[in-house]
Amino acid sequence: METVERLIRSTQELLWERGYVGTSPKAIQRAADAGQGSMYHHFTGKAALARAAIERSGAELRAAAEEQLAGPGTATERITQYLERDRDVLRGCRIGRLTADPEVLADPALREPVDETFRWLRERLAEVVAEGKKSGEFPAGIDPEETAATIAAVLQGGYVLARAADSREPFELAVQGLLKLLLGAPK
Repeated sequence: METVERLIRSTQELLWERGYVGTSPKAIQRAADAGQGSMYHHFTGKAALARAAIERSGAELRAAAEEQLAGPGTATERITQYLERDRDVLRGCRIGRLTADPEVLADPALREPVDETFRWLRERLAEVVAEGKKSGEFPAGIDPEETAATIAAVLQGGYVLARAADSREPFELAVQGLLKLLLGAPK
C-alpha cells in the first residue's frame, strides 16, 4: 500500500476512534508507518490529511448506502435493506461522530465533507421515498424530504443511544420502530 493510502486509511480509523482533537500527527504517522517528512510531503498538515480522510469516509458511506438504495426491489425493500444492513453500531457512524467534534464544526473545510455526505444521504433517501410514494407503497401525504431526514436522524440517534448503553439494542429498537412507522402508516 502506498504511503498516501496508508496515511488516509490510518487517519480515517483514528478520526473514527478518537475524533479530530484526539488524532495527533504523531499518532497518524505511527499508525501509517510513515515518517513526518512523508506526511508533510503529501499533505500540508493535519487538517488537509483529515479532510482527505473525511472525504474518503464520506465516499465509502455513500457507496455502502447506494448498494441497498439502488439495488433491486421495491422502495420499501431497499429502505429496509439500508436500515438493517450490518453496521459496527457500537463504534458509531464514521461521519456522524465527527459532528460532536468542536474543531471539525469550527473549520468549514472539515465540516463541508461531513455536511455534503449527510446532504447526499437525505437527498438519496428522499428519491427512494418519492418512488415509494409514487408506486403507492407509502401514503400520498408523506413528504419525501421530511421522511429522509427522519430516517437519517433515527440512524444517527440510534448510534448515540447504542454507544451510551454499550449495547446494540437501542439502535435495533430505533430501526425496527422506524420501519413499523413507515410500513404501518395508513395509505
